[in-house]
Amino acid sequence: MNFLPSNVPLFFLDDTLWFPPLEDARPDGLLAIGGDLSNERLLLAYQNGIFPWYNEDEPPMWWSPDPRFVLFPEELRVSKSMKQVIGKNEFEFRVNTAFEDVIRNCSLVKRNGIHGTWISNEIIEAYTGLHQEGYAYSAEAWQQGRLVGGLYGVLLGKVFFGESMFSLVSNASKFAFISWVEALQQQGIAMIDCQVHTSHLESLGARMISREDFIEILKENTV
Repeated sequence: MNFLPSNVPLFFLDDTLWFPPLEDARPDGLLAIGGDLSNERLLLAYQNGIFPWYNEDEPPMWWSPDPRFVLFPEELRVSKSMKQVIGKNEFEFRVNTAFEDVIRNCSLVKRNGIHGTWISNEIIEAYTGLHQEGYAYSAEAWQQGRLVGGLYGVLLGKVFFGESMFSLVSNASKFAFISWVEALQQQGIAMIDCQVHTSHLESLGARMISREDFIEILKENTV
């Protein structure tokens, strides 16, 4: 995949802990290149509506798209068929019992139009570090003692920033996502960041909002 459109200025980061203003992002949302994946930089990024996304043979690339794809927990839509799946107790829901297994399974998922994976060993190590510090979470679907689906992301204040999900059997990731959203709603979470549009998450109630609105919600809920 090529994330480098031409003819628009681009910021290059060094070891200094900073990000350029979001309004300086390119039309596709690319804001800056470089820097590192330290806990401090990752947390600063999420607090400011920025996330990393890049191939394993590239330097870190930092994004803040406009509009932003999000889910408000109270707008979660559960289809009749998924309600039946949940009612059958086919899966067991767990949180943070197999974080590294979840992220490694996510790294194996084939993405349309993308060669290879963006979840490199560097990404796995960085988010495992965030998990150990209490910021990154895994939401998991288990079946007969086996991890069969799940997702991971970063929780700051009352906002959850979803990163990726996987499924080894039908409906497993959807079950984990629905269960996680319902759990977050009980905790008073204000918003779930889904980053960019997917029809899968749109069917569950996610929608676009402006980056300006997104940042206002972050300011109110990640302090």
